[in-house]
Amino acid sequence: MHDLRVAFRELRRAPIVTAVAVFSLALGIGANTAIFSLVNSLMVRALPVAQPERLAVLTDTRADGRGFVETWTNSTWEQIRDRAQSSLDGVCASWLDRVSVATSRGEAAPVDAIWVSGNYFAMLGVTPLLGRGITPQDDSPSGGPDGPIAVISYEFWQRRFGGAANAVGTSLTVERVPVPIVGVTAPGFFGTEVGRSFDVAMPLNGERVIRGRNTRIFTERAAMLLTVLLRPRSGQSIDSATALLRGVQPQIRAAALSPGVPPGFREHFLEDAFIVAPAATGTSGLRGQYRRPLLAILVVVALVLFVACVNIANLQLARAIARRHELSVRLALGASRLRLARGPLLESLLFSAAGAALGLAFAFWSSRLIVARLSTWRTHIYLDLSTDWRVLGFTAAVAIATTLLFGVLPALRASAVAPIDALKQEGRGSSADRSVRLSGGLIVAQVALSVVIIAAAGLFVRTFRNLAAVPLGFDTDRVVVASVNLSHARGAAADRTAFLRRLADEAGSIAGVERAAASTVTPIGGFGMVDMVHVDGFAPSAQSGINGRLPPRTAYANFVTPGWFATYGMTIRQGRDFTDADAKDTPRVIVVNDAFVQKYLKDRNPIGAVVGFERGLAAPVTKTVVGVVANAAYSSVRAADEPVEYAPMLQSDFPVPTLIDSAVSIHAAADSPMRLARGIADAFNRVDPDVVVSFRPVRQQVDDSLTQERLVATLSGFLGALALLLAGLGLYGITAYGVARRRTEIGIRMALGSTAFAVVRIVVSRTAILVALGVAIGIGISAWASRFVSSLLFGLDARDPATLAAAGATLVLVAIAAAWLPARRASRLDPAMVLREN
Repeated sequence: MHDLRVAFRELRRAPIVTAVAVFSLALGIGANTAIFSLVNSLMVRALPVAQPERLAVLTDTRADGRGFVETWTNSTWEQIRDRAQSSLDGVCASWLDRVSVATSRGEAAPVDAIWVSGNYFAMLGVTPLLGRGITPQDDSPSGGPDGPIAVISYEFWQRRFGGAANAVGTSLTVERVPVPIVGVTAPGFFGTEVGRSFDVAMPLNGERVIRGRNTRIFTERAAMLLTVLLRPRSGQSIDSATALLRGVQPQIRAAALSPGVPPGFREHFLEDAFIVAPAATGTSGLRGQYRRPLLAILVVVALVLFVACVNIANLQLARAIARRHELSVRLALGASRLRLARGPLLESLLFSAAGAALGLAFAFWSSRLIVARLSTWRTHIYLDLSTDWRVLGFTAAVAIATTLLFGVLPALRASAVAPIDALKQEGRGSSADRSVRLSGGLIVAQVALSVVIIAAAGLFVRTFRNLAAVPLGFDTDRVVVASVNLSHARGAAADRTAFLRRLADEAGSIAGVERAAASTVTPIGGFGMVDMVHVDGFAPSAQSGINGRLPPRTAYANFVTPGWFATYGMTIRQGRDFTDADAKDTPRVIVVNDAFVQKYLKDRNPIGAVVGFERGLAAPVTKTVVGVVANAAYSSVRAADEPVEYAPMLQSDFPVPTLIDSAVSIHAAADSPMRLARGIADAFNRVDPDVVVSFRPVRQQVDDSLTQERLVATLSGFLGALALLLAGLGLYGITAYGVARRRTEIGIRMALGSTAFAVVRIVVSRTAILVALGVAIGIGISAWASRFVSSLLFGLDARDPATLAAAGATLVLVAIAAAWLPARRASRLDPAMVLREN
């Protein structure tokens, strides 16, 4: 305790240095903890359910190696429920969706919903905070004894009802249908899809009542929507559960394929064997998307923390050398070397403890800010970031590691004094020189790692800039998208395509609107549909599911009304646009983009070409090309040159639910298209008051599509700037210490006639050598390590020479500035005053 008080007193003697060291550690430890919290929540943390280690998910493996399927049709789910649940402790199904719920002002707003089987809450062992959960009796085709019911989440309860207990028993208006609230979930339960949460949970069969013939689950028998979770019995292994389901798979397949499901469904989805996979951490569509970026950032923040540790290690070394006279006296008076080493170690421990405490607060704030930046207009991202034992353990481990990293060497140096030599030389000698050499080695390591961090930041920032500058091929500033929900629109009951055209015409007649058109997909608004393409006759089908870029022999598909290309400012290069004459009973026609022509119609005249298409389970069709339009980004900015086919909406062959959510795009005559939203909504309500509409600018869609790249660029840019600051502080400190140590020598040189320039050269030369060596090593490490992030880049090579050179040059400039300030002060020393001091 005495040594601890002494260490605390020593730190108080230099408050500025102490504050800088603690602040550096707080940012380093906090950044590491924040990113680890995201990794922990997304990939490691168990679901908030009873016995999560016994939870499993039903998947399959495909013979062609394309990966896993984790969603199933309702008919498959019903067969699994009826044939397998008696041999398991439980099985349930769920599907995340968006529904419109009337607000307290009577307006409709989209909320996150989850459709669940009747035993969902019971199988997961989740007890509601208020009321009751959903039961098998509620999940019946007739809608249950009380009709459709809902269980709301704790967060929605707080947000909508202010935590009032009488919320249970009131009703929500979901898709224009009153739905009684029967329960409120406990805080912290978000479902089983990590990265997503729900506001309202309703029975699967409740969709029949709420949406009628517009239901997704039951109308489209081949729609893969449901996640099936199961709980093996105690002592039942994952392998035995897999064998159990494979035993009844032929019967499940036969029943699921009839009636009304085409035979192609077997080829696409049910031929491969069932697999039961552990699901203690739930399922997640975000893991594959963010695993590599998060791990890359985690490496970068670890390097930043190491740079901060090097800074403090150099600080402690300098303090140990400055106190050599005091330490040698203590050693001569009988103090043990362990006692001498304990002081610097305790100082380091105080640094780390204070940095860890502040770092936890910084991590709590920054991790939530990062998650908020991940959410878009389409998807609300939710991650459980509450502090658990893993986060606390990680922070403690980082604090201990930093203590050892920057505390051991100074402690060893402090205990390595030689009493007689130290007293004779007053702290100057070979031991001090060894400490200076050690400090120089740490500076080289710090500069090298700083170059690596800055190079990584440069690659990520340039990637984002490249993506933001990609020519998209359409107007992003004067177009607003009206997302139209037609679930209960009375005027759309007979013909949704004609009704959408009517809405578009109504929007186009409003003052301030230049033109308007409807479509099933908007640019950068989602992946939409994918068709197999057959140019020279039909060939055997291939799976058309996509992951990232398009697979071979496929094209994106979109159905639009006449004038859609003009609405987005897209140029028709050849042929014509669609007209009202392109109706359902006329020959099928399409407009294709330049990429489609280059890939499938090269070396032939595209106008008039007949192309075959095949989508999922639908029968193959042929269509005639009547126009060619310039390339425009469809699914993402990264894939602005993918083949796309556009067809008249009047010739669409979708089942009814597919057109429930469509889009009317409006091109404003002037800027700020969102100012037209109120007038457009009023016009739609005049056509049909049951239409639910929401608005978003196309610019927002594009910006939201770059959320991942923007976040990585922002984080890496912040960390690069922090590393640069720490490197500058470290170089300044070591140079200033060198000046203080050679103060007498510099005074003598100046007394003998040395010029100010010569003094500056003496001071800066050693730092320049260390920086040059560190920059060279850092560029080499960056060139080697850049291959690990190449998949995250766009428009530049992972070993881009300009980025590496810029990172090295930036460090050199900072080093010059950091070394010049102490050198300038040294050149202004008064030789007479220095000599009198000695």
